[in-house]
Amino acid sequence: MKDIFQVIKTIQLSEKATLLGELNNEYVFKVDRGANKLEIKEAIEKIFGKKVVDVRTCNYKGKKKRERRSDFGRTAHWKKAFVRLKEGDSIDLV
Repeated sequence: MKDIFQVIKTIQLSEKATLLGELNNEYVFKVDRGANKLEIKEAIEKIFGKKVVDVRTCNYKGKKKRERRSDFGRTAHWKKAFVRLKEGDSIDLV
């Protein structure tokens, strides 16, 4: 198993993520591309000490970027995880 601090990279703070947190008790994290749902669940439970009920994941491709040249580069591919906590649990973001 991977180190739990390598599985979870950052928390995504956006308007949609805030709405999910208020309505469904879900939090959105940017995670390692090779991490599976079980590793994400264990990492969240160990880092924050909360009970995880459900984990959903999405893979995103990096976007093409071009700067004043004919060739282009690409931003990194990444993975997002939607984590639902047990009713009554919450994570303080501030």
